[in-house]
Amino acid sequence: MNNNNENKITSSNEKKEDRSFDISLRPKKLSEYIGQKKVKNNLKIFMQAAQKRKEPLEHVLLYGPPGLGKTTLAHIIANEMNVNIKVTSGPAIEKSGDLAAILTNLQEGDVLFIDEIHRLNKVIEEVLYPAMEDYTLDIIIGKGPSARTLRLELPKFTIIGATTKIGLLSHPFRDRFGNIYHLNFYDLEDIEKIILRNSKILKINIKNEAITEIAQRSRKTPRIANRLLKRVRDFAEVKSNGIITKKISKDSLRELEIDELGLDEVDIKILKVIIEKFKGGPIGIKTLAATTFEEIDTIEEIYEPFLMQLGFLQRTPRGRIVTKEAYKHLSLKSSDSLL
Repeated sequence: MNNNNENKITSSNEKKEDRSFDISLRPKKLSEYIGQKKVKNNLKIFMQAAQKRKEPLEHVLLYGPPGLGKTTLAHIIANEMNVNIKVTSGPAIEKSGDLAAILTNLQEGDVLFIDEIHRLNKVIEEVLYPAMEDYTLDIIIGKGPSARTLRLELPKFTIIGATTKIGLLSHPFRDRFGNIYHLNFYDLEDIEKIILRNSKILKINIKNEAITEIAQRSRKTPRIANRLLKRVRDFAEVKSNGIITKKISKDSLRELEIDELGLDEVDIKILKVIIEKFKGGPIGIKTLAATTFEEIDTIEEIYEPFLMQLGFLQRTPRGRIVTKEAYKHLSLKSSDSLL
């Protein structure tokens, strides 16, 4: 299977090169955060109410495709609540002792941000239940008949969980989050605002037409928009004295093999495999993965959500089906039986 997707410019998963770049551009306040209007409005109310009561915010669960701002929102919440934030991830908490060490070091009102929270093991989940509900932590000391349970009182804190796979969280676990928000793909206007804002922060000379060109190819995802802006800036510095024009942006993105809707070679390969080898579908995900030499998780998390957003792919009980819109975009003839 292909393991190079993490290095692809259109991958919405975070890469090492993104971290310092994203942190420098990360908004600090809710008013600076572009997009996700409903989520922002609700969070604003709940944070103000918690502050008036002088209580920590109820636990928050953020879910949706990668690159849409879940981590950014977690930091904004901590900043707006004027508390510290501790960052960890599901795979990093392997034992109950790891969790105990984190929880006992929190201060009153602190935020514990758990990325990839769906990857917590079930034992850790069960230890978290009383911590989330009653702010207590039960630690078993010793083994066998002499084992005893020690209950520790914890400061009141807020867990913010982020996941791309909310379906993998158990119902009892999900029920312990008072605020659950789905982050959607961004519309073109909001992506343009993000590119304009970040261009100003980075002091990039960019024309309005170039902003639109980059936004259209950003897969409706801020992380990818930032990455494309950085790459196009490199082309502009070499070829046009650092000025990003419409022509420079189009030429740069063509060199990067990203078409006018943001599709890359893997998106096109997925669509063409279904069209050319399976007459447009339906095709099962395992067969699709085996035929395209891509991981099932990569197809489901990175490529399918965007292709479905564009209306190029549909999931049905019988499998994946390519739509007429995809045939039209690829300039291929479709049969009348297609969606």
